[in-house]
This record gives sequence, structure tokens and C-alpha cells, in this order.
Amino acid sequence: MSQEKLGAALGIIARLETAGHRAVLAGGCVRDLLLGRRPQDFDVATSAHPQVVLDLFPRTFAVGAHFGVVLVADEAEDGSRITTEVATFRTESSYTDGRHPDAVRYAEHPEEDVQRRDFTINGLLLEAGRLSPGLLHKAAAGGGLSGSEAAQLQAAVLDFVGGVADLRAGLLRAIGEPARRFDEDRLRLLRAVRFAARLGFAVEPLTMQAIRAGASGIAAVSRERVRDELTKMLVEGGARRAFELLDETGLLGEVLPEVARMKSVEQPAQFHPEGDVWQHTLKVLGQLEPGCAMTLGWGALLHDVGKPATMTRTDRIRFNGHAEVGARMADAVAERFRFSNEERCQVVALVANHMRFVDVQRMKESTLRRFFRLEEFEAHLLLHKMDSLAARGVLENWEYARKRFAGLSEEEVRPRIFLTGRSLLAAGYKAGPKFKEMLEMAEDAQLEGRVRNEAEALALMREFFPMM
Repeated sequence: MSQEKLGAALGIIARLETAGHRAVLAGGCVRDLLLGRRPQDFDVATSAHPQVVLDLFPRTFAVGAHFGVVLVADEAEDGSRITTEVATFRTESSYTDGRHPDAVRYAEHPEEDVQRRDFTINGLLLEAGRLSPGLLHKAAAGGGLSGSEAAQLQAAVLDFVGGVADLRAGLLRAIGEPARRFDEDRLRLLRAVRFAARLGFAVEPLTMQAIRAGASGIAAVSRERVRDELTKMLVEGGARRAFELLDETGLLGEVLPEVARMKSVEQPAQFHPEGDVWQHTLKVLGQLEPGCAMTLGWGALLHDVGKPATMTRTDRIRFNGHAEVGARMADAVAERFRFSNEERCQVVALVANHMRFVDVQRMKESTLRRFFRLEEFEAHLLLHKMDSLAARGVLENWEYARKRFAGLSEEEVRPRIFLTGRSLLAAGYKAGPKFKEMLEMAEDAQLEGRVRNEAEALALMREFFPMM
């Protein structure tokens, strides 16, 4: 799909240039091409005004035309829709609401446009028309370019903000005055952390100073935008470094005070030689793979969020009930950030059940199989493995659960139940509070192989629950 997106963007550029307008690739895609990474999207910047773009292309969406942005639609080979963001060169006035410019003025020259962008490494432009499509497609595939090809790519870059030098130095630097950039859109506070962590870059000192000074301003950003940025930190790669930077910048306490409270909460050294709850959580985050499910990422972040509230010192440090307390706290976090119901349930389940693996080798067969019925049980397994590796590294319970889970069929984990409430009524029992206990006993017996059909299940009921 990345190659098709590039093809769509190049087609748009060619059409705009044929019509007499200047058009270039802009932003993150240029950064990624220079870094040898595969861009996810290809944005176009142009001297053409929005109405011109709307008139030139048959399928467009004026989602941000008043800010100079139009989406141009194309169709991929599989029939899905490709949308390319086409933005008019522009300058912007003050941002009273901390997100949108109060006024936009269109510009003719790209050097004016890049001054409004966030970071130097995102302020690079590429004159794609100067390069062969083959070279660009090769670069977009993340493959190594030859020395001459890399030189051609570099020669087509327009850099008005020192972004190439910062790419080479591994620096994340705000364009122009850092405090002004962050006042314009306070979500950039989090974006700075995300880009630095994902790319493995250091934050330039004046930019870091501005982030720290403006950290409280993140409260003005909608919870949905904050949620989406935090989720990207968890799933794009570099999650551990992202949360270390959130802590270093003062942003962690602003967006996730529950997580910030993990710091300096001691753990018993015999079980957690890695250190306090915060250090343990960072080690878990360090194991998240790029592209992991967002629910796994949030489950990893919040799995021990209940420990600060449940810490006691008796014979040793204990956190009795921390999974249950943590599940309630995770639910509150999910509600605050407006997760979908499905996402919320899965994150809460990961937190609530992560300690059950301690008893997995001692569970009754019926309990074990019910445990395996958890939605997306593979995610529970993976979280337990990461949790274990971040502590003493003992994987016996994980190995046992993994092998048992893999060895059972879906029918064995979720069999057709022999006995139902209707079965009990038909057998002459009167409905009442005992039904739940009876049905659970019957299902346990079925899962453990002690009864093989409905008749044997009913016989067991008559033995323990004689009809009066």
C-alpha cells in the first residue's frame, strides 16, 4: 500500500506541475525517505490554492480547505481508497485556542510555508519531479540506495530550516522559537516526545526547556488527541524511551498521574531485582514490538498501576489485591481517554488477570479452561511473558500455560454445555438461587471429564442437590 500511496502522490504532483503550479512532497515522508525508513503516508504541498486543487481533481474532500488542506482520493488495486493530503503553501497567525490558527495567508514560496511547521526534521520538502519514479519507489521501500542514488535524493531536498543537519545529528529541534511552536499547538509537546523516542533522537536543549516550561499546557488539548498520541508512543516502537521522556519533561504527571505515582514505589528484591514499580514498567514497555495492538500497549503500561495504592510492609513489601485495584484504575483511565467499549474491556481484562498466571500450574482443569476463554488470550500470555522477563525472568508458568493452551482445541475450551437452566427445569427442579451453583458444578465436572453427557450431569446434580 505504501508504494501505491507514493504513486498517487506522484500523480498529483505531476498534474499540479502540468497546470503550472509548484508541488513537492512534504513533511514526515521526506524525513523517512532520507532515513531509509518506509513512509506510511505521502503528503503534498503546493502553490495551488484549495479551489484550484478541488477543480483539478475529480474526487476530493475539502476537509480543511479553510486552512488550505484538501484530500485527493484515488483507488488502490484492491479497490480500497487512497487519500493524499494536499496543502497549499501558507503562513499562519496566532493560535488563540492552542490548536488552530486564527488566520491563514496563502504563500507562493515553500520557504514561507515550512516556518509554520513543528520540527526541523518535519520541515523538509522534496522536489519529486526532479527524480525518477523508480528511484523514489526504491527509497520508499526502505531498501538501501546506492551512493549516487542517495546523492540524487539529497540534491532534490529543499531544506530551509536545517532539518538535514539535525537528521544527521539525531536531534529533535523545534523550528524557530520553541515556545511559540508549542503555544500554536500544544499537542506538539507530546509529538516531540514521540518523534524523539521512535527515531532514537535527543531533544535539542532549548526545545527540551520549552517542553518543560509548557508541560502544563497539555491540559488544553482534548483527551482524544492526547490518547491517540500516547497510543502511538506505545505501538510505534520506542515505548520505553517515550515514557522516560514523558517523565523527564514533566508531561507524565500531567497526562497520566496514575503512572507517575509508580516512581519510587519499592518492590521486594527477591521477586523484582530490577527495582521499583516504575523501573519494572519501563522494562515491560521496552519489550513492546512496533505494530503491537494498542490494547496490549495500554495493558503493559497499566498492569501494575494498582501497586502504589496497595503497598504495605509486613514481613515484606506486599501489594495485596493490586490487580483488582489496578483494573478499576485502568477502567477509569480508559473512560477518561474515551476508549471504545471493546478497547476498554480488553485493557481492563489484561490488568485484572495478569496475576492469575502465578497459580496456573495449580489450577483445576475446569478453572484453567475457563481462564483460556478470556478474549484474546494470546495477549494475556504475551503480557505475562513480558512481565516475567522484566522481573526475575522465570518463564515456567508461561511455558506451562502456552503449551496447555496450544494443546487444546476450541471445542475443548468452549464445549457445548451439557446442562442448562432449561435442562434443570425439565428435570423437575424449581428455578432459584441454587441454579447458578448447580450449573457451575455441572460445567466443572464436564470440563474435568467427570461427566460425559447430559444424563451423567443430571445424575451428579441429583447426588448433590436432591429435589425436595
